[in-house]
Amino acid sequence: MTATAPRLGPSPIRRPLAAVALLATLISLLFGLVLAGASPASAHAALTGSDPQDGAVVATAPEEVTLTFSEQIAMGDDSIRVLDPSGKRADDGAPRDLTSGGAVRYGVQLHSGLPDGTYTVAWQAVSADSHPVSGAFTFSVGAPSETTVALPSNEAGGGLVGALYGIARYAAYAGFILLAGGSAFVLACWQRGAGALPMQRLVVRGWITLTAATLAMLLLRSPYTGSGKLGDAFDLDGLQAVLDTKPGAALVSRLLLLGASALFIAVLFGAYAKREDEKEKQDLTFGLATGGAVIATGIAGTWALAEHASTGIQPGIAMPVDVLHLLAVAAWLGGLVALLVALYRTPDITSGAVRRFSRMAFGSVVVLAATGLYQSWRQVGSWSALTGTRYGQLLLLKVALVAVLVGVAWISRRWTGRLTERAVSASTAAGTVTAADTAPSATDVAGAVETAGTDEAADADEAVDADEAVDAAPDGTVDPERAAQLSRQRAALTATKERRARDADPDRSGLRRSVMVETAIAVVLLIVTTILTSTEPGRTEEEAARGNTTAAPAPVTGGQVNLSLPFDTGGQNGKGTVRLDILPGGTGSNSVHLWIDGTDERPLDVPEVKLAFTLESKDIGPLPVAPDRLTEGHWTASGVQIPIAGDWKVAVTVRTSDIDQTTISKNVKIG
Repeated sequence: MTATAPRLGPSPIRRPLAAVALLATLISLLFGLVLAGASPASAHAALTGSDPQDGAVVATAPEEVTLTFSEQIAMGDDSIRVLDPSGKRADDGAPRDLTSGGAVRYGVQLHSGLPDGTYTVAWQAVSADSHPVSGAFTFSVGAPSETTVALPSNEAGGGLVGALYGIARYAAYAGFILLAGGSAFVLACWQRGAGALPMQRLVVRGWITLTAATLAMLLLRSPYTGSGKLGDAFDLDGLQAVLDTKPGAALVSRLLLLGASALFIAVLFGAYAKREDEKEKQDLTFGLATGGAVIATGIAGTWALAEHASTGIQPGIAMPVDVLHLLAVAAWLGGLVALLVALYRTPDITSGAVRRFSRMAFGSVVVLAATGLYQSWRQVGSWSALTGTRYGQLLLLKVALVAVLVGVAWISRRWTGRLTERAVSASTAAGTVTAADTAPSATDVAGAVETAGTDEAADADEAVDADEAVDAAPDGTVDPERAAQLSRQRAALTATKERRARDADPDRSGLRRSVMVETAIAVVLLIVTTILTSTEPGRTEEEAARGNTTAAPAPVTGGQVNLSLPFDTGGQNGKGTVRLDILPGGTGSNSVHLWIDGTDERPLDVPEVKLAFTLESKDIGPLPVAPDRLTEGHWTASGVQIPIAGDWKVAVTVRTSDIDQTTISKNVKIG
């Protein structure tokens, strides 16, 4: 009895069309799960401090406003704008680079004689890893006031242009994986595949996809990092400005390398596929492998040059590691797609080719594990960032997907072993059969086709009839048209026979199913990886959070009241601390700034906050105050009237859910 490899239950995949439909459904579902509820990806340079600080009230107008960032950024002439309460510019419009001692700092000079009131600082720049960054905050001179300036709600790099640029990024990664991985599969695993039309189409489509995506990114780069208007994609001045930047240079370099790769593809599927002499083919294989490796490394380097690896700690190590990581991804996932195409579209893929790919995939996984471990340490930096930041959570999802992919690959390896065993057995048995015994006759072909079904049997009968018609021609000549028709029919019958034999092979079908599952998981893995490249690293996010925690208003003289009150509403995420500033802290009109921090000392957003002031010695109050939410975890109220001086009881009510709230209070002297 023939033993079979363990199966994962009946598979719904019966034909390539059904397999593609299932794959598309699975990809759509998992893609939705990955992105469901996700806000736009944060950029990678973060504002870690400012002077004046967010929400600060200063006695006199400062001479300049300075911003401090977590990493290097690129700024234009209009990157920092300071607007007075009426919306007019209060700065000279020329940001100055004040970076020193490792601190990335920029500033703008303010006009002299600025009136009291609330000022808005809006900024936009491009981080060193090519992503646009933007933000806004307010500070007040003398006392807070009404302002006509609305804080911008749109992130830089968002909108339609941002969506198109993101699609182009996905397409670029996918195109590179098909181009590099498909070529590596042909050269390293299945050299006969160079003459297979499906393999040629796969690699050429990868080249077209990568080239089109790179051109789109180059055109969209200016509006993506600037105005956000799609029409500016064809602005020649904007394009020239992009070419002068590091990301622009990387995209142009990629296009030049793609030109060289077009020549590589022409040789691979032209002269190489037709070469018969083994010695010449070996020499050409070495030359193509060397040239292809150089081109693939160069293209992978265009990502390392302009994105995560080029900034942060240890860029000299990070960029080569990033190149190796991307090449390993391409060899594994691109080779996997090539194997799937070969299993479905070509009749003569051998078990030896599958076995060689298995070894290549194992080497790729080893490289991925080593480079991924280093990248994880570099971008995350701490256990808290691994579980408490979006980047860390996506990284954990990626690791889980890789683990599942390795498990499915192990099953594929089992199927490959079965195919190898059968191939060895078949070759041994074939050695005892003569060429005359194995030569198919017309009767053999017709008999084999009869088992393929009614329609194919009819085709066989028609082929036999055509054969007899040619033989029975009155003048003994052969009709060329009938001969060509007969030849086509015989070729179709042979192809049908081979296809049905392949479909009936349980080992080959099992391998196709497992490789299909591998490919589906690989596509989702590619999606998660691309999202990671446009998500703020955990190390940077934690640094920004620490900067925001220390960005409390600077103390001012004149009796300012500062309170810190811990609270616990009893519900989930119900613990934290309220920091309250009352200024100027005297009788009459006061402004109140209130910050709510969670147990991790990061801003905690809650549904509702209320204040009440009570002077029990005079039976005054409670005087209710309903502060307005300014930013996440930051609430403010102006015009709070304190009628007389005394020991006032300040009560703060914090609600963290529909049912969880608490009131905390403290007595302070005001006035």
